[in-house]
Amino acid sequence: MMKINSLLFLLLIIITCLLVVENVECKPNYREALAKSLLFFQGQRSGKLPPDQQIKWRSNSGLSDGRQDNVDLSGGYYDAGDNVKFNFPMAFTTTMLSWSTIEYGKRMGPQMKEARAAIRYATDYFLKCATSTPGRLYVGVGDPNVDHKCWERPEDMDTARTVYYVSSKNPGSDVAAETAAALAAASIVFRKVDPSYSKLLLRTSQKVYQFALQYQGSYSNSLGSAACPFYCSYSGFKDELLWGAAWLFRATNAIYYYKLVKSLGADDQPDIFSWDNKYAGAHVLLSKRALLNRDKNFDQYRQEADNFMCKILPNSPSSTTQYTQGGLMFKLPESNLQYVTAITFLLTTYSKYMSATKHTFNCGNVFVTPNTLRSIAKRQVDYILGENPLRMSYMVGYGPYYPKRIHHRGSSLPSLSVHPQTIGCDGGFNPFFHSMSPNPNILVGAIVGGPNQNDGFPDDRGDYSHSEPATYINGAIVGPLAYFSGNK
Repeated sequence: MMKINSLLFLLLIIITCLLVVENVECKPNYREALAKSLLFFQGQRSGKLPPDQQIKWRSNSGLSDGRQDNVDLSGGYYDAGDNVKFNFPMAFTTTMLSWSTIEYGKRMGPQMKEARAAIRYATDYFLKCATSTPGRLYVGVGDPNVDHKCWERPEDMDTARTVYYVSSKNPGSDVAAETAAALAAASIVFRKVDPSYSKLLLRTSQKVYQFALQYQGSYSNSLGSAACPFYCSYSGFKDELLWGAAWLFRATNAIYYYKLVKSLGADDQPDIFSWDNKYAGAHVLLSKRALLNRDKNFDQYRQEADNFMCKILPNSPSSTTQYTQGGLMFKLPESNLQYVTAITFLLTTYSKYMSATKHTFNCGNVFVTPNTLRSIAKRQVDYILGENPLRMSYMVGYGPYYPKRIHHRGSSLPSLSVHPQTIGCDGGFNPFFHSMSPNPNILVGAIVGGPNQNDGFPDDRGDYSHSEPATYINGAIVGPLAYFSGNK
């Protein structure tokens, strides 16, 4: 009888925990999620893996990247579930990882070291891209149109490792200014721990930005089908010029970059923030000067940041943001969580700036405090970590129930240690891609594209819109996870 009563009591606790999500025992473990969100980047590494590689089912790959142009372009990250290095989203990811570390480094604890390592793995690669050939900025490796027809491990790649670059004749202000932003933001991260590396990053950033400014044009036009429709610069390049100048101003405090920021003039006020559209991020970044430095020259950006938040908050009369019944921000049907994590970063960061200065504002008749933004941000993070109608964590390897069939070549195919024979371009489709079995390799920390607008998620490997992870989804959530790790 005692055993039955004990079992019933245990069952009651489990049911209560499932039903009452605010119960202290059910709260997400932000520290665990933070560690896993950074570990994910090791699974995306290209090039020669370092001795401290923790994701052991990955091996060296892309070691001859750049050989086509007689340069070394090994390293960097594969963007998502494929084996291509797209520098435009990779640079945005790096900028966001750096911003996360600048804003929330003190709350990261032991993960600060991992965050720096994730940033440096990208910046080492960007330095090669920016300095290998005078007059060229390399912006990608691997023909996406060929790569996407194959389902093979990065270690087995036999597709064309075509090298792409922008130059004065074929400009790419968007990708160049984003690369400059990444290098400038990273220079702040390494300023105290590695001053000489920090100076190298900053010098290179300034040169790359000058190139973006001097030879204006969109990389989508220069690269054509190598950029579109994969990472087309739909918003143009003016947002990246502002974003890059804002980061260089933050890194140098130089009047030259201040004047550049101001000269870029009135800009769009979108209701989105992503690898493509940087306006909202630039406004929040620049608003810090208005709020914390009380510099009236930057009041425009504080106002624009206020306006952006009014477009995001659910009860605001000027809101243009939908929310699912389960409480998830829903922007676009393809890989929606990339927008959720990026906007959530802006919510926590602006909330932090507001708290430091006791700033509040109104969206029509709705009074907005730092806690208003914080609670929306927390709801998004908690939803991703499992507080949602399906009770599913959208972070792989976190919680008891998470996506098992993610759209990711390396994760879905047996590792070299298990299957040493080469798996060719077509060899991965049957039986692996089309299998209903869970992926053999767990890509710990990967956040997938996420549920649909009805909070549904089929966990289907072929459904890349919802099942594919991406570096920029994770790059943006590191900051909020660190923020909430320090707010237990």
